[in-house]
Amino acid sequence: MSILELKNVSYAYEKGKTVLQNISAEMQTGKLYAILGPSGSGKTTLLSLLGGLDTPAQGTVLFDGEDITEKGLEHHRRNHIALIFQSYNLIDYMTPVENVQLTAKLDAAPILKRLGLEKDEMRRNVLKLSGGQQQRVAIARALASDSPVILADEPTGNLDADTAGEITSILKKSARAFGKCVVMVTHDREAANQADIVWELKRGCLKEKKL
Repeated sequence: MSILELKNVSYAYEKGKTVLQNISAEMQTGKLYAILGPSGSGKTTLLSLLGGLDTPAQGTVLFDGEDITEKGLEHHRRNHIALIFQSYNLIDYMTPVENVQLTAKLDAAPILKRLGLEKDEMRRNVLKLSGGQQQRVAIARALASDSPVILADEPTGNLDADTAGEITSILKKSARAFGKCVVMVTHDREAANQADIVWELKRGCLKEKKL
């Protein structure tokens, strides 16, 4: 059964420009999904709808078969969703361990180690880490939460090609190892090609790309 589903979802901006047109898609745990498309195609809007940050003009977003508005969008955001941003969104005066422990019930150190951070790096101020290391911390924070769904908004956008490839690989492996549903929006085709399922958002329509 799908954990997250879009059912005939449409969305338009206030000025009347339609961004999403009658989109339906299903997402399961244990998989990495990539939504590919150029800037301005509506990728981030779609992610916002999945995360309960906005509501569609038409259609329904379902979590575990239930309309996310039934228990409220705040309930959905708090209990079901963890976000990873292109800009990392870490607390800059804290260490990686402290950042992860803000949202985690699990011990932060084993997860950070699994994502490639050394013990001394875990205790440094996050601003003293590289961009790739900071993104690993952001991923660890999402994985350590109870949220079954991780939404990643251009998580490799600020990284060089090699590091971007590593981060995408981590997201894919983590989806399986931690039983998470990971949905990543990107304009990077190489990153998208590592996903289990790739959709392309074009002219408001979402179509699966065959790998």
